[in-house]
Amino acid sequence: MTQTLPAKDIDLRYLIDNFGIELVLDEKFFSEWQEELPEITDLDKQLLDKVKAGYLNLLNYPPLLEDIVRMAIVDPILFIGDFYLSPFYVKSEESIDIAVPDEDVIIKGRMDILVFKNQLWVMIIESKKSSFSIEEGLAQILTYMLGNPYPNKPSFGMIATGSEFIFVKLVKGNPPRYALSKGFLMRNPGNELYDVLGILKYLTQLVNG
Repeated sequence: MTQTLPAKDIDLRYLIDNFGIELVLDEKFFSEWQEELPEITDLDKQLLDKVKAGYLNLLNYPPLLEDIVRMAIVDPILFIGDFYLSPFYVKSEESIDIAVPDEDVIIKGRMDILVFKNQLWVMIIESKKSSFSIEEGLAQILTYMLGNPYPNKPSFGMIATGSEFIFVKLVKGNPPRYALSKGFLMRNPGNELYDVLGILKYLTQLVNG
């Protein structure tokens, strides 16, 4: 009998044991987030400064839950970057089915994330405690990226907690390999949302290329 596992219950050890997924530390493997990025306009910067100011205000009213993170932080970034306009399209709450190799196991889940053309995933993670680590969402977004219907192309993802953003690249193969960008932190001096928006713009150019 085929066993069904919810995607949200999959951890990184499961992906290693059942899919052979490997972390790549060579910076050349995921150079896209370090490339010369599209220009961020002065207006973009002004709006992103408001987003950061809104985040700092929200810290005074914990907990910072998933729907608040999406409404106050992630959605404005996507709006500023014109990601809701053609030629982009966004899907949310999409179901996935992934078969585990050589086993009667199907991973099922629904994505509480946004998807751009099935190759760029944006995941919003709920943060309820100060000890929260972005790694808690890594296995979940990798699971969804393994379900990418275009296996011959690399796929990209971004995990957002509200306080931190990190980008992911996955290349499907035997074995599938992935790498991570550095973390972009809202609490750092300046405004690292400029970099987040620039990387998103660059990755969407690759997806649409």
